[in-house]
Amino acid sequence: MSHTLKTILIASTYLALTVLTVYLFPRYNNAFNYHFEIGKPWGYDLVTAEFDFPIYKTDAAVQEEQREALQNITPCYVKVSDLPGGIYVLPLDEYERLHTDGYKRVSVRTDRRVATTLPVSELLTPKTAYEKLGRQCEPNIVPDSVTNANLYQNALESVSLTFGLVQSGERIIDRGEIVTAQTYQILTSLARAYQEKNITRQQSVYVQIGELSMIALMIGLFVLYLAIIRPKLFPQLRATLFFSLLMALMIATSFVVLRLSGDSSLLYIVPFAWVGILTSVFYDSRTALMLHCVTIMIISLATPSAYEFILLQMIIGVVVIFSLRKMTQRAHLAHTALVVGVTYAFVYTALSLATTGTYTHLSLRIYLFILANMVLIICAYGLIYVFERVFGLVSDVTLVELSNVNSELMHRFAEEAPGTFQHTLQVSNLATEAAKKIDANALLVRTGALYHDIGKLEAPQNFTENQQIGAPTGSEQQGGKDSNNPLLSMTNREAAQTVIKHVSDGLALAAKHHLPQIIRSFIASHHGTSLVRYFYNSEANAHPGEKIDEAAFRYPGPKPTTKEAAILMMADAVEARSRSLKEYTEESIAEMVNQMIDAQIQDGQFAETPLSFRDVETIREVFTAKLIAIHHHRIAYPTLNK
Repeated sequence: MSHTLKTILIASTYLALTVLTVYLFPRYNNAFNYHFEIGKPWGYDLVTAEFDFPIYKTDAAVQEEQREALQNITPCYVKVSDLPGGIYVLPLDEYERLHTDGYKRVSVRTDRRVATTLPVSELLTPKTAYEKLGRQCEPNIVPDSVTNANLYQNALESVSLTFGLVQSGERIIDRGEIVTAQTYQILTSLARAYQEKNITRQQSVYVQIGELSMIALMIGLFVLYLAIIRPKLFPQLRATLFFSLLMALMIATSFVVLRLSGDSSLLYIVPFAWVGILTSVFYDSRTALMLHCVTIMIISLATPSAYEFILLQMIIGVVVIFSLRKMTQRAHLAHTALVVGVTYAFVYTALSLATTGTYTHLSLRIYLFILANMVLIICAYGLIYVFERVFGLVSDVTLVELSNVNSELMHRFAEEAPGTFQHTLQVSNLATEAAKKIDANALLVRTGALYHDIGKLEAPQNFTENQQIGAPTGSEQQGGKDSNNPLLSMTNREAAQTVIKHVSDGLALAAKHHLPQIIRSFIASHHGTSLVRYFYNSEANAHPGEKIDEAAFRYPGPKPTTKEAAILMMADAVEARSRSLKEYTEESIAEMVNQMIDAQIQDGQFAETPLSFRDVETIREVFTAKLIAIHHHRIAYPTLNK
């Protein structure tokens, strides 16, 4: 992919994220775009009435008054026939409706001019009429539907929808004041009044321009952070898609919750900790905190009590970063979920007490939401696997699984190429210790070291460490003068290509077993573009004075580009060369380590890595100390005299 195309795709991704955020932004009212809840402090400046407006009753209050008004009317019926004893019989369903709705009296019109008012208790059903008269009676009164409809309509219209008036210039609420039930009604009435005044489209456009500007600014701050603080992540399309998808997931979930329910307390369920967890697992803590902060600030634009929301979620973000510095076990995620849950509960309780001055506003519902949030945080373990597969990333949990020497591939490695397997274990130990000392990723280099020579499984007999005792040993001395070595029957050029082939074989085997790309990079770069020096020197000695084509004796590369890959390359060469030493002393081991690393530096193998001179010196010291410890002199055990 060309650099220009990649730049366009990265810019388009962030632009799409901005547009999606603005599109999903919850809008309760274009003109009165405030968010508030009963019992919570008002988070905006002083609000005064710009015009006179009525105070509307709540829907529940209106419905209750309408129900009482309907109970006070007298339903009308028409008499269609006479029955003995002057009784009035209703259909059973109509009789039950009168009692259910609470009517006390009815009006029965006997002709067009005369109407009789009767208590509902005097009306009969066909069954009770039979019991009274001893014979079957059909209903003799029916509802006057036209008159009743008018009565119902008049009763409903008699109920006022308002209960007061706020005059222009009257003070409503100021910042920090608690929203009471009465204040809540006034504010909702003001919002309704704005809506009824038919706000112009121009005003709505201004609101959206403001939202777009704020959202674009915040996303731009994160992009600026990547460009300045994490320049290696900035041009990566994969990282851009990862960050954008994670932000979009949290923003969309929050905005949908607010738009569908209008209840900001449901945000306690949304697992905002996912941002910090996933970013820390795949990238680094600083980027995780920055992404979390930007995501929370964008969501706060649409949340009631933005100050409370930002304060709470910022604390949660810091707690997540501190509690999950490394995630190599599932227990680490459970620990983080517990810490986050306790922090949520503590901060919610403290804020409620501080803003309301009473414990009565503490809600059991919120604590249940926090419990649900903890469960969702634990579910991030499965989400890590999804992101690994989608973006080709590798978490510490996966590295731990791959470094298990009891896996099927490692077991085959130990069985079919035991010498190489033991070599990889020693290289892994050396590289891990060096990585710890220079603050590199020790777990990553350990795992990469275990797989760097996996390609030798395709032809283990071609490599001296797997041949019978008596075959020569050495770093690149894959030839020799022993009949057990298959490379003896080849030319130097063919033997070199056979040795070099273990890199491509390793990559093919890694692809077959679906090893992550970052592990494959160790396989590809652990020799860089160095020479297979044993066969190159043999070819040069056999043809003195002739120019030897180095390309036939060089590994295809690439060269290492990370600290971890460079450490592995050094450890691989040093460990292999240590097996060819004639004597193991501190001086001989130190000299060998220096020679091998100096040769790789002079060959330019580490030119593309971020290693410093201090890092290289530290690595030398670690390798020397470890090899001295491994090959230290042991006392001879005495034999028992007969």
